[in-house]
Amino acid sequence: MVRNYLEIVERAYSGESVTKDNWDFRIIEKVQALVKKYSLSWDREIICPDDENLIDRIFQAGKELIEDIGVYALSERKVIKLTKEEIEDGIRGMNRSITMGEGKDSRILYPRRIMDSRPPIVWAGNPGVPTPERIFKDSVRSWAQEPIVDLITCGSLIDVDGIQVRSGAISELIASRRELIYLKQVREETGRPGIGMLAAESSVTEIGDLAATHPDLLRPSDAHLVVMFNELMIDQGNMLRAANSLYYGMINASLATVMVGGLAGDAHGAAVVQVASFLAANIVCLADYHLLHPIHIHYVATSARGCMWLQSVVSQAFARNAPAVIVGDIYPKSGAVTKELLYEVAANTLALTDSGGHLEGVGSADGALPHGTGLEVRLMGEVGHAAARQGMSLQEANHIIIALLSKYESVLSREGGNPGKSIEEAYNLEKLQPSEEWLSMYQEVKQELIDLGIDL
Repeated sequence: MVRNYLEIVERAYSGESVTKDNWDFRIIEKVQALVKKYSLSWDREIICPDDENLIDRIFQAGKELIEDIGVYALSERKVIKLTKEEIEDGIRGMNRSITMGEGKDSRILYPRRIMDSRPPIVWAGNPGVPTPERIFKDSVRSWAQEPIVDLITCGSLIDVDGIQVRSGAISELIASRRELIYLKQVREETGRPGIGMLAAESSVTEIGDLAATHPDLLRPSDAHLVVMFNELMIDQGNMLRAANSLYYGMINASLATVMVGGLAGDAHGAAVVQVASFLAANIVCLADYHLLHPIHIHYVATSARGCMWLQSVVSQAFARNAPAVIVGDIYPKSGAVTKELLYEVAANTLALTDSGGHLEGVGSADGALPHGTGLEVRLMGEVGHAAARQGMSLQEANHIIIALLSKYESVLSREGGNPGKSIEEAYNLEKLQPSEEWLSMYQEVKQELIDLGIDL
């Protein structure tokens, strides 16, 4: 394994030299050609397509893209070419079972099927969201205490002891370790010492990632991020993160935030790049599982139509053609103490659950502000469990999603967004329970969801 990965890394030095601009032009040209070749398009009124032929064409187009173009080594400005055999080996090697956490609190990640009756894993938190130290623990405790939660994650500390955290500096090292210390405290305080985590979110660079690698901090049964940049690019720092797992053994979560409306065009072109990114991540990120987190070029939020469509078709494409553990990120436009947040969470959850994904979130307020709480996580889990339990069809899920879009879609383009409130305003922090205002909104929206056909 070590030698094989070193050979891949070496291609970042020996591959074809290409400027960043030329690489971007290659993405545009190749994706446009594949969209035409495979006759790909999308319907804004069908968020969860029930079209096996379309799903398979998207997968084949993505596979052809990575076979043809490879991955751009951003640090060296070289192309890492991948052979068909390596890509096929990567597909065959994708995990069918991953144990996260320890003891009675451990959970098993597995590839889900389309319209799977097994409940999705509920991975609670707002990974990467910039979070002040003063509210970090309370935020994580608010979702770690929810019984429906299987695994946890967290935001990124922006200060330690009142000092700003700077990327690649000593403060990043301290923040990364401080984060893991807080997470251990939260696990113990909520009576879930063995719960698995995606963590080291304060490690903006490889410095923090290396600093977090210790059995008392980021355990071998926990996950960390290995990131690809849009589109189909990786740097030495993230390959170092991947290599950091080789002897220590923590779980590699690949993250490629493909842009809907960017170089690949609209949702159908972006879906091709997303498939290609996962197939590449099997190799260059040593991925154990994949995080599905498209970003809309105008709206950012994963609850935008194009992003939910991409999450649906990509989840289905792998469920049908190459079963893999796919965890869908839910990053709505709205923040806590807004009904729109709850509508967005419900819609995004249905699109992922019914299409074969697990659930991670909630990155409320576009993941730009620490305006997330455990209450919307509770709803995410309840909706995901209900959709699986009642055997909801793709058509039924789509009908409900379209109804929910009418309740929140206007906020996606609202100037200033819909940030809502911080946990300091949304919760009674002494009791760590939602305010009456926030709980009332949750109860009202929950009844609306029941009326729409979700068996909550």
